[in-house]
This record gives sequence, C-alpha cells and structure tokens, in this order.
Amino acid sequence: MRDLLLQCAGVLTIVVALIHGYLGEAKVFARASIEPERLRTLIRLVWQASTVAWIGGGVLLIAAPLMGSEPARHWIVATLACVFGVSALANAWATRGRHFGWMMLSVVVVLAVAGY
Repeated sequence: MRDLLLQCAGVLTIVVALIHGYLGEAKVFARASIEPERLRTLIRLVWQASTVAWIGGGVLLIAAPLMGSEPARHWIVATLACVFGVSALANAWATRGRHFGWMMLSVVVVLAVAGY
C-alpha cells in the first residue's frame, strides 16, 4: 500500500506539472506584457524549468519503491515533500487560495508522506 501511495503521488505530480506548464503558456504569458523580449523569454524558461523539475520529482516518486533502498526512498520523499509543500504554501499565499494548484500539491505531499 505504501508503494501505491507513493506512485499515485508521483503520477499526480506529473499531471500537476503538465497543467502548470500549459496554464503558464496559455493563460499567463499569453496576456502578460513583459519588456524587453529577452526578459520575457527568461521568465518563460524559468517557469517551464519548474515544470520540468516537478516532472522529475514525480518520476522519482514513482521509481522510489522500485529502487530497493529504504534510505533512498526516505530522502526522496522527505526532499520532495518539502519542495512541494513550500510550492503549495507559496501558491496559496500568492493566489490567496483561489487557485487549485496549492490544493493539488498539498494532496501530493499527503500521499508522499503516507507512502513514506
């Protein structure tokens, strides 16, 4: 059961990351006017870097049960629970709780910690 919870957290993380990347391109940057263009490109790349990082975290959560190493599992879960927990808090604060992202990331943290 622990393995399944961890893998569900990983799959949900990847889904949240893909939604994050899509919404950034379709909603945020489609309306944003950032000058100079070079700065706009930099901000878009930083936004998408977090998308890629979250996907990597999801892959690690999925793979952790297959590694056969309890220390690796614990470090992966502890690190990613902190990363996604801070991301959830920042999202909730920045959007005043009106965006579903913080809720989804909180579910990821709960699932990951339950699969610890």
